[in-house]
Parts: sequence; C-alpha cells; structure tokens
Amino acid sequence: MTKIAIIGAGGYEFPLQLMNDFLSFESTQDAHYALMDIDPQSLARTERLARRLVDAHDLPAKIEPTTDRATALAGADFVVVCFQVGGRDAYAVDMEVPRRYGVDQTVGDTLGPGGVFRGLRSMKALEEITQDMLRLCPDALLLNYANPMAINCWFASSQGIRTTGLCHSVQHTADELASIMGLEDGTWSFRAAGINHQAWMLDFRHHGRDVTAELRTAVNEYHAGNRAPLRPLDEWYAGGRESVRTAIMNLTGYFQTESSHHASEYYPHFRRDPAQVQALLPERWDYLDITRGNNEAQLDQMATEFADGTLAVSEEYAARIIDSVLTNTPRVVYGNVPNTGLITNLPDGCCVEVPCLVDQNGVQPTFVGDLPAAGAGIDLASVGYQQCVVEAYRQRSKDLVYTAVSLDRLTSSLLGLDQIRTMTDEMIAAQQQWLPELG
Repeated sequence: MTKIAIIGAGGYEFPLQLMNDFLSFESTQDAHYALMDIDPQSLARTERLARRLVDAHDLPAKIEPTTDRATALAGADFVVVCFQVGGRDAYAVDMEVPRRYGVDQTVGDTLGPGGVFRGLRSMKALEEITQDMLRLCPDALLLNYANPMAINCWFASSQGIRTTGLCHSVQHTADELASIMGLEDGTWSFRAAGINHQAWMLDFRHHGRDVTAELRTAVNEYHAGNRAPLRPLDEWYAGGRESVRTAIMNLTGYFQTESSHHASEYYPHFRRDPAQVQALLPERWDYLDITRGNNEAQLDQMATEFADGTLAVSEEYAARIIDSVLTNTPRVVYGNVPNTGLITNLPDGCCVEVPCLVDQNGVQPTFVGDLPAAGAGIDLASVGYQQCVVEAYRQRSKDLVYTAVSLDRLTSSLLGLDQIRTMTDEMIAAQQQWLPELG
C-alpha cells in the first residue's frame, strides 16, 4: 500500500483540496494517508472531512491522523509539506511590525521581512522533518508546498532529501494569458523558467506558432481596458487589470508568473506610499485579512461539494506527480529544484523553477540555459536575499538576518540601515517562541 504523509494536515483549506486530488486518481484511492499536525483540533477537522470524501465515494483509502511526526513518516513513500509554522500569530508579526515602519507587504511569504522570518521558522521545522526522513523513509519524495518556496526547497534539498517544491503560479499565469489572448483550451502551449514567483513566460505558442509578440500586445490592451478575456478573470486577484505585471513585462519583455498584488512587493517601484499603491491596485489585497475571514462553514461547504460531486483533480501538481511515479504515466510539471546547471546564468545550488518530466523515475528537471538578461538580473537579486536567509538559519546568525532584510528591494527603498535593524530586532523579539536561537 502506498503511504502518503501530509505534514501540516490541519491547515484550513489546502489539505482538503489535496485529499480530493489524491482520491481523484485510481492509483491513490487505496493509499494510506498519514495526516499529521501538532494541533489536535485542526487535525480532527481535516480527518473528519477527509473521511467524508472517502465514505461518500466508497473508497478503500486508509486515513490515519497523528500528532507524532515519526509515526506519520515511518515507511512513507511520499511526504507532502503544507504547514505554516507559528500559524496566524506568527504571520501577524511578519505583516504588522513592518507596516508600522512603512513596509506594506501584501502577502509577505516569499521576499520582504515576512519572507525572512517565515523562512527561518520553516527551515527549523524542515530540519527536523528531513532528519526524521533520513532515518524513517530515506527514499521518499518530499513535495513541498510551504512558503517561502525557494528558501525552503534550497534548504531541504541540501539536507540530502529528494525535494520538489510545488506552486500553482505558473499554471495560473499561463491560463490567464491564454484567456487574455482569446485562445481555446488545447490550442496553446508555453515554456517558463526562473525562480518561484519570479519565473518568466519565455515562450508562448498557438497551434505550435510563436505568439509571444501578440501576447505582449494583448496584455497591454487588456491592461488599458481595450480587450475582454475569453473567460472571466478574477480581477481582484489580477490587481488593477494586471497593472504591475504589465509594467514588469514592458520593462523586461517577459511576463512574470505571480499576481500583480503579490509581485508588487518584490520590487522597489510599486509600494512607496499608500497613494501609489491605490493608483496601481485599486482594491486592496491583504492576505492576512483574508486568512482572518476563514470560517468552518465555508470549509464544510467545500467538503460537501467534493463529497457530492464527481472526483476531479485541481490544478495542483502533487497528485499528478504521485500518479505518474506509481503508474509510469509521463507528465510535465513545473517544479522548484536545485539548480544543477539547469539555468546557466543563475548560481548553481540555488532553487530554480523549471519544466520537469515525471514518470516512474521520479521528477526529472529539464535544461533551460540562459534566462533573458533582464529576468536573470531581477532573479539574481532575489537569489542573493534567499541565500542570506538560508545561511542565517544554518549559522544561527542574527547578523545575516539583518543582511537579508536589508537586501530586500522594497524594504531598502523605504528604510535606512538603522531603521531596518530596529524593525528586525522588534520582529526577533516578537517571535522568540518560534526562533529562540536568535534571542
């Protein structure tokens, strides 16, 4: 029996979506699912909803909830990580302290001060997980969904565990661009590469013909309000008709693979003051507020829809990867993996997001070569920041924490070094329960 361990299974929505995805494939309908979380109440909620899906579709899957990580990992074939260390309490520190200093993050889970501290907390947990995996399931494939994606995967891979990080930003972006261009499903293809949330649409084709130039025209027309997409887009998610990503595309020549709201916090150009934010992103997008709006009734409704409907996989890659490994069904996914010469103008050893082939041999990253100079230049700045965060944890170095926050482009555009140090000290003090080694 295939064993799939889900670490962080008490999460609000994502573990339930993953369970629905796994149960959509015949190859994993009889799997052993070890649901692990340190919060017994949240874990019990996910167990209850997962059992509802299994019972509703009369499947032989085994559901095993546990608060013991070793129990979940023992003999696992696949380990899926989807935790948020410290939960909403730690996340509030990541967001609210920088805002008092004028650094207004929208999500704060990838770069910025929030990315630094979420990364430090996550690596602490990943170190324990990977040590257990080396002892209990050394051949298991680790599929990481926890942010900051590049930082977490960089660290986990370096621990000697086969690691692939998974995100939906690439496939989200490709589908949105096809809709903006008016392309029917099944007629278009694409190729992207870079780093997580800052990968670039390098090639876009319609019936095999390169339509990258037409894509740029279509995006600018959409941004100006002169083009309607083929399918309705989530304008709230797109953020002012892709104001930020259109500007980045016009600067670099390539479309970036993360939403305008989220991308706006990766650069020094878009969030200098509230008026500028309002002009570019008319409807405020604040993920901390969004998470505060989560409620049990919505989650229960989601489970009811999964139980009453036909099982169908979402856009997430994890279930597809596991099915490909188990059945030798070839697929292409976008994975976050160590750069072993895959992108030749980014440093070896960093974490890159590239097309990967998947079959019974596992996840096999493909060669990209050089990124366009503009995209590589932007990604290199983020890679330098990421490396400092990884080394700050490895060395338990408060000095490197200061350095990493100072290297963030938005933060350094707004604050001087003394202000950054003061803000960082405040964040360290507020997170002592999760990061005592920095005390």
